[in-house]
Amino acid sequence: MMEVQQAKEFLAVARELHFGRAAKSLRMAQPPLSRAIQQLERELGATLFERTTRTVSLTPAGEALLQPAQHLIAASNQARQTVKDTVSGAAGYVRIGFAGASVNTQVARLAKALRTERAGLRLEYNSAQFSHQALQSVMDHSVDLAIGRWDFLPAEISSHLMGLEEVIVALPASHRLAGRPAVNLRELAHENWISLPSGFGAALPNRFNALANTAGFVPRVTQTAPDSWTLMVLVAVGMGCGITLDSVATNVPHENVSFARIQDISQPPLEVRMIWQRHDNNPALHAVVDLAQRVFPSPPTQPDGT
Repeated sequence: MMEVQQAKEFLAVARELHFGRAAKSLRMAQPPLSRAIQQLERELGATLFERTTRTVSLTPAGEALLQPAQHLIAASNQARQTVKDTVSGAAGYVRIGFAGASVNTQVARLAKALRTERAGLRLEYNSAQFSHQALQSVMDHSVDLAIGRWDFLPAEISSHLMGLEEVIVALPASHRLAGRPAVNLRELAHENWISLPSGFGAALPNRFNALANTAGFVPRVTQTAPDSWTLMVLVAVGMGCGITLDSVATNVPHENVSFARIQDISQPPLEVRMIWQRHDNNPALHAVVDLAQRVFPSPPTQPDGT
């Protein structure tokens, strides 16, 4: 089997048709080059060059070897470049999980930036994951990074703050308080509520329970929606009220839903974060993280009630 160095030596002689000039182009002495070509001919069982005292020319076997030799060198260069790109993060594979419609804007901006600046990366996007499920997926390496909201993150998880969101109320358009820019949560103490699934680190359901507790009532949850899209549909048909986010009001508008701020309870915004395994050494992952940190510089922290 011809090796890459042999292919380079063969092509240099084929290009120059002169062993002296070929040796000079390879920065080697002529005798070792002549021996290398003779060795290649013995290995292949064919004469590659006709040699006279004045001329060197390719034999039919030599002509036939030109393209395979070029392909071998191109494949070697491609392999070297692929390894280089992988080590630098210019190439590789990254699986991104995100918490459905409420972070569509962030995911779209990140995807556009990655397509422009990191076109060599292969990216897999997994939507409709709740934040607590996305955290578990990062922990068990089902995805490489995730975008969502968490009240608590384990020590082995690194994160970057991408944005701040306001918790708001979603009301059916037929509700007596619909159309108000802000509502008092105590006025909704006896309503039926639609909630997203709760779980470890489920920031929005946890915030809902905390708000209701501060307002002095235990919410009567009559329906659990599998995602924000479904929650908006259930609110729209009058099955109850819901706690959601201003990003959902932007990304999942519905003509039969009225959105209102919570005016009676001071509360901090929810944080949207990108998370990944602290000790994950995948260069492609860190290339995505570095780009995300430029596209989404951490917003300044805000006081409670903003």
